[in-house]
Amino acid sequence: MALQITVDPDAATAPFEQLRAQIADQARSGALPVGYKLPTVRGFADELGLAANTVAKAYRALEADGVIETRGRHGSFVAAAGDAARRQAAEAARTYAERALRLGLDRADARAAVEDALRAVYDAS
Repeated sequence: MALQITVDPDAATAPFEQLRAQIADQARSGALPVGYKLPTVRGFADELGLAANTVAKAYRALEADGVIETRGRHGSFVAAAGDAARRQAAEAARTYAERALRLGLDRADARAAVEDALRAVYDAS
């Protein structure tokens, strides 16, 4: 099994986001199993013809999303993302709910704002 990534330099989506999305999709689909070791930032950047900072930015975003974990000098690995993703989504939802309450929104308006945001994000992808 090999990591299959294609970056289109002419696409409207930034290269780091293309890289982040493809790794996330492959990890979540199981194409990259939990524990799969990702290439080093520099090696992967060279392989893809990207700047090392671009790959590093994608890796940082993946780590923040719980898709990968970095083990210091040992490298970056696909994490058991399901639980981490659900936990982070629950935290974000709670933060949103608290903010909506402080803004004086009732439940219906808060839900409507979430539905609008979900529609905008999911329809765009």
